[in-house]
Amino acid sequence: MVLTVKRNKSGGTYEDKIGYCRAVVAGGWVHVAGTVGQGGTVEAQCASALQIIENALTEAGSSMAHVVRVTYMLPDAHEFERCWSILSAAFGAHPPAATMIECGLIDPKFRIEIEVTATLPE
Repeated sequence: MVLTVKRNKSGGTYEDKIGYCRAVVAGGWVHVAGTVGQGGTVEAQCASALQIIENALTEAGSSMAHVVRVTYMLPDAHEFERCWSILSAAFGAHPPAATMIECGLIDPKFRIEIEVTATLPE
């Protein structure tokens, strides 16, 4: 069996510097790289990151409804609760399995990074 792999770049600043793609489609799965958003607050960055992720999923042929796993990474776990309503609205009736990790991010201006794995629609 030959596995077809499709690599989608978004033009993000770090993609070429580090050597990764925004999303990789392989074997019926869409793996979206850790994504940060723009804005001065954790809420603005969360909403922005989710929009970037949604765009990547759409380009890959999937959607937020097909996300099965999400990882949230924040330098300050206390800020996570401020994102809950945004995340609930984004995933709606299709909540994925989720993990939240408190950790340092690539730049101190970032307050949240989100990584998802989705399936391709059947």
